[in-house]
Amino acid sequence: MARSDLLVSLVRASAVGDREALRSTAEAIVADERAKKHYIVADRLQRALSTVPITPPALTTSAPQLNPVNGREAILEVTARLRLDDLLLPLPAQQSGRQLIEEHQRADVLRASGFEPRHRVLLSGPPGNGKTSFAEAIAEGLGLPFYVVRYDALIGSYLGETNARLRKLFDYVRTTPSVLFFDEFDAIGKERGDTHETGEIKRVVSFLLMQLDQLPSYVILVAATNHGELLDRAVWRRFQMRLAMPAPHRKEITVFLDRVFSDWPSAPKLSPAKVAAKLGMVSYAEALDFCQNVRRRQILGLGEVSVDESLRAELGLWTARVTPETLNAERSDEAASEADAAG
Repeated sequence: MARSDLLVSLVRASAVGDREALRSTAEAIVADERAKKHYIVADRLQRALSTVPITPPALTTSAPQLNPVNGREAILEVTARLRLDDLLLPLPAQQSGRQLIEEHQRADVLRASGFEPRHRVLLSGPPGNGKTSFAEAIAEGLGLPFYVVRYDALIGSYLGETNARLRKLFDYVRTTPSVLFFDEFDAIGKERGDTHETGEIKRVVSFLLMQLDQLPSYVILVAATNHGELLDRAVWRRFQMRLAMPAPHRKEITVFLDRVFSDWPSAPKLSPAKVAAKLGMVSYAEALDFCQNVRRRQILGLGEVSVDESLRAELGLWTARVTPETLNAERSDEAASEADAAG
């Protein structure tokens, strides 16, 4: 039997088992075939798909049922409190965020001229530098619900299960204007040309592309990745805004520390610039964790520990912290020692 006949048989077989999962898988295959310019095969599949009833199977069916998950269960709603002006962002990201908010606040003006506001944003950069905060600030600026995708409730272990859950997720968010945030987007948007990936993840990517294309403009999708090089090239093309979120320089950390210190009951004598120099190359998240540790130590001192004493104690511990760099250095030293012993 030809490959196209096998695929058509797969579609018709969706009358048995979880039809929604099989339908989602079939739609992903159709999208993948069209991407490969196999239009005849794609058309045959589409015609076969249109003949499959969508009513649920009988309760007496012996086929295994996938774990039912509705779209609401795959997201976590977070109260958006951060404002765009609260964030220290690269100038392009700051301006693009303001432009995005304005486009949606004045969407009627754009639509009167035949345009829709942009609503698909990709953020790329190392962790801890404002990607999640950017998405939250967009939601706060527009007064929209802020939904964070839960991969533990989205990724399934059975054939077609992830696609079925993706369909339910997107069906749910289409019901109302919102900001939908995918962190670690490379988990489901990986390059399909990677020979190490399974056919299932490739079908997920194809189905995801179709869902992105069909997403209405009143739903703002913000995707973040620490590894932009892992994303499928077609995924990159779907995003109307692609913003870099690089690691901050010492000057930017100094400004960040100055903002944090200004909110404390008493500022430390050591200047933010000197504290930044002692911290070295860190992300905003690491700098914030350090500041919070200083305040915790001071608060637990019940007035007997000054902010300067707390700061000195935390700086003393800072150099002993474990980082990816120190772990890599330890592994290199162990490998060198083993090589010497073997020699």
